[in-house]
Amino acid sequence: MDFQDYQGVWVFIEEKDGEIPSVSLELLGAGRKLADKRGVELAGILIGEDIKHLAQTVFEYGADTVYVYDQPIFKHYRTESFMKALLECSNKYKPEIILFGATSTGKDLASAVATDLPTGLTADTTELDVEEDTGLLLASRPAFGGNIMATILCKKYRPQMATVRAKVMKALPPQPGRTGKVIEEKVSLKEEDIRTKVLEIVKETTKKVRIDEADIIVAGGKGLGSAEGFQLVHQLANALGGTVGASRDVVEAGWIEHGHQVGQTGVTVTPKIYIAIGISGAIQHIVGMKNSGLIIAINKDSEAPIFDSCHYGIVGDAFEIVPVLIEQFTQALSKEEVSHVGEV
Repeated sequence: MDFQDYQGVWVFIEEKDGEIPSVSLELLGAGRKLADKRGVELAGILIGEDIKHLAQTVFEYGADTVYVYDQPIFKHYRTESFMKALLECSNKYKPEIILFGATSTGKDLASAVATDLPTGLTADTTELDVEEDTGLLLASRPAFGGNIMATILCKKYRPQMATVRAKVMKALPPQPGRTGKVIEEKVSLKEEDIRTKVLEIVKETTKKVRIDEADIIVAGGKGLGSAEGFQLVHQLANALGGTVGASRDVVEAGWIEHGHQVGQTGVTVTPKIYIAIGISGAIQHIVGMKNSGLIIAINKDSEAPIFDSCHYGIVGDAFEIVPVLIEQFTQALSKEEVSHVGEV
């Protein structure tokens, strides 16, 4: 394979209810860095119906070019139709790297495209880099149960592909008015050619916890000893007006639902404040919260790995420390509320 034919970094841009999800904007930020390091173009690929106007947003978040497939057949995501569009575009313009969000759509599409090209695909990537001279994508992710970080290379095939978890990359500040080149493409595909039919879209109305949107997260681990001990986490979160998070061990023990799990097999979060109580700090947990603004760890084991990843660490018994924090925070916040009332 002649790698000289392949050039540029692409990001598959998802669309949901007429908007671009944050994971795609984050990938544009990561893609911009890779493209600049290589001295190549960053492009987004938009597939859907009535989505051409979204190209402006893609430009504002860093893309130079946007490939647009805007046809009624792409109204709903289906593997066959989206795969055909992306395959045709990739084979025609030959990017060296394609990035996808590690969402249900991104993972489904990326795996189908990689199989058909064929090329390699690194799933659930948490770190990205590129060799400036060779163009080799360095896609890193936890491996062996999260005990090590593995950097995976695709040396023999192009394009190189990776799915990337939400919240592990940072979107660039948008540049209003920034423009680029729009390239409109079409596929010769009829509805009867697609085996999958979308009969109805049923939206879930049950309210779910969204710890990935929280500004303050208080997370607990097995170091709290029991479901009763884990109540300390709830109490501190309530005092701070925060959300409860948990390690995988806690979820597997049945102390709290999976929606609260932070880490490689849970949710990636980027709160302003992350407090880890009784969490040892395994790699699979760290990758889910390492980009938090301020990380505070409480653990009685002074050698716990969590202390290598926090900004402030408290060595001691959580059952002695946390009640004091709850009391102090409650008093401080109460005084602040009284002060605001006085100002009014």
